[in-house]
Amino acid sequence: MKALLLAGGFGTRMRPLTERLPKPMAPVGNRPWLEHLIAGLKQQGIDEIVMAVKHYPERIIEYFGDGGKWGVTIRYTHEPVPLGTAGAIKNAEPLLGGRFVAINADIVHRADIRALVKAHEEAGALVTIGLVEVADPSQFGVVEQAEDGRIVRFVEKPPRGEKPSNRINAGIYIMEPEALRSIPAGREVSIERETFPSLIAAGRRVQGADVSGYWMDMGTSERYRRIHWDLLDGKLELDLAGEERGGGIRIGEGTEVAKGAMLVPPVLVGSRVKIGERAVVGPYAVIGDDCVIGRGARVTHSILWDRCVAAEAAQLNRCIVGSGLKIDPRHLLHEAVVSVIPEAETI
Repeated sequence: MKALLLAGGFGTRMRPLTERLPKPMAPVGNRPWLEHLIAGLKQQGIDEIVMAVKHYPERIIEYFGDGGKWGVTIRYTHEPVPLGTAGAIKNAEPLLGGRFVAINADIVHRADIRALVKAHEEAGALVTIGLVEVADPSQFGVVEQAEDGRIVRFVEKPPRGEKPSNRINAGIYIMEPEALRSIPAGREVSIERETFPSLIAAGRRVQGADVSGYWMDMGTSERYRRIHWDLLDGKLELDLAGEERGGGIRIGEGTEVAKGAMLVPPVLVGSRVKIGERAVVGPYAVIGDDCVIGRGARVTHSILWDRCVAAEAAQLNRCIVGSGLKIDPRHLLHEAVVSVIPEAETI
């Protein structure tokens, strides 16, 4: 079975971090989330991947190539215009063949795809949608199900108190190729507002099945922070580089921690990082590869991508700092999301 990874979104709510970066390429634990996702699919026996790309596709294609480094085969489809979820799936149809799993690539999860396939087969469904329960579904697409798990309707972002359930679309779909016949080609198509309702109205079986394990929509900077705190707390389990030093401290290869510097767990420090004298890193800090934390600097509840500099006596609290950014000496940042925005190309 192939996997179709929908990686073409613009990541608007995470700007400026995603201004020129596909959202699934945002690092989670110092590794692009998309890389974690591909590795997880490979562990479940899925080694044929189709990637639907649009926003700065070269960042994905140059990083993953044909997938050989990860033991998978990757092929790419490009959206000529924004097509929506269903439209992007239709656009990839020539590369899919038989049954496939489609996954919104900006959802951080540890879903058991094999369990979803089993539920799909047992129900004899045309489409099986992975579902998760959330406390407040008002920002998501909510489903109403019959007793046998069949989905009977969708309610998009229902007002508080008007939800039919707390179960939402998890962005993971097991689909038979026949389901694609009802999707028009070449235009934007919403899978929840158009495709699934039309299949349900035609009497086709659209099943809902619970997704077990960790799940979080990486749609905002606050959720992005929460994903990292969950990672540091052990609620999200991913393969991480570096050596576990015990007590919630993990450090990558070639990292230098000066005498008198303090690492306050939980903390994840990447490779080739230099931490200066009397600097304090943590609690809840993730430091990317090749960063420099200057003498007397303090980085708490913050995420620094690779090649960042927090110069002498700089203080960062609850910040997300994009790749290659320098925080000047004695500067104070609190609850900031900052990134280097390259100058626009000359046309």
